[in-house]
Order: sequence, then structure tokens, then C-alpha cells
Amino acid sequence: MADYPIIADVSAYIVRTLREKMCPEPIPSPNNIEISSPLSQDVDYLVGLYLYDIVEDLQVTTPRFVQRGRAELQKPPRPFALYYMVFINGSSQMGLKAPDIQKIIGRVAQIVNDNNSVRPSELQSWLTMEEPPIVLSQAKISLEEKVRVWQAINKPYQISLFYRAAPVFLSSGEIIDTPRVLDAQFSLHVPGEDV
Repeated sequence: MADYPIIADVSAYIVRTLREKMCPEPIPSPNNIEISSPLSQDVDYLVGLYLYDIVEDLQVTTPRFVQRGRAELQKPPRPFALYYMVFINGSSQMGLKAPDIQKIIGRVAQIVNDNNSVRPSELQSWLTMEEPPIVLSQAKISLEEKVRVWQAINKPYQISLFYRAAPVFLSSGEIIDTPRVLDAQFSLHVPGEDV
């Protein structure tokens, strides 16, 4: 199961994909796409990816324990859903006009739609167990909920895209040693014979 960097790995995958597909048109440089918060005062990027919520995904079932070798069990992984906002950096000095912003947002939506899943083993090459793909889908939230995300960071609402990435399985760091069998007794009973 994926280890704790998986959350950062999903974010890096999204940014890497956007950088590969959006440059040089409509974004001039890969450095103009960053993992950032709209609160950031950095003016060197145009498109920001903001992880604004992480929620345990209770609809996904997990095994009770995961076998590790012969004598160890690991607590089951927890499935999470990651919620992202893709926004245009309003403090950018690039002088974007409304049509430019709409083109950029449209291209982001197109790229995410075309690259909407990734296998955890692509993000963490050491994984040995096959896990289901992490799927990026439009977050099913209302305009009011989107406005509340912006209000939570004390910024006025601006056009942005909201995505959900799930299931993201996060392994447990707790290993349980199982007791070894030291003594075993077997008996054989043949029907019809007295014991």
C-alpha cells in the first residue's frame, strides 16, 4: 500500500501533467504552474493547484489486515479523497484578460479530462501490491460551496476548477508481530477403532 508521501505525489502528478500539456501554449513556461495557495504572494506563476481538503472515503472498503512476510501484519490502509482547486493567480503580473483566463481554464479542464486517472505504482515505484487507480473527477459541489472555499482563505471568488482525487490509499505505519507457532500437536483417529 502507498506510503504517506502519496498525497504529495498525487499533487505533483497533476502539476507535472499540466506542465507537460499546457506549455508553451497557453502557458509560456512550466514554471508558471505551481502547487500553491491563493494566499501566496508569489507573482511568478499563473496557474495554481491548491489542496483544500482531505476526507476519509467511507464508501471504499478495506481489508482488515495486510500480511507482511510470514510473521507480520500491518493495519489496513485508509482510503482518502483529496479535494483540489485549480485557480488563476490573481496577483500575477502577466496582465491576463478575461478571454485569456477562460482559455487557460478550458485547457486545464481538457487536460484533466484526458488524463483523469493514475495508478499508485506510477507514483511510488516500490509498490508491490496492485491498487485501484486514483481517479480525478469534477468535485460535485455547488457554487455556494466554491465561494465558501474562497472565503475560508479571505479571497473573493474567482472562476476556478474543483476536482476530487480518490481513492488514495494511505498505508498504516503500525506493524503487528504475530506470535510464532512453537509447539503443535496432531492426533489421528481412525473410525471404528477404540482410542
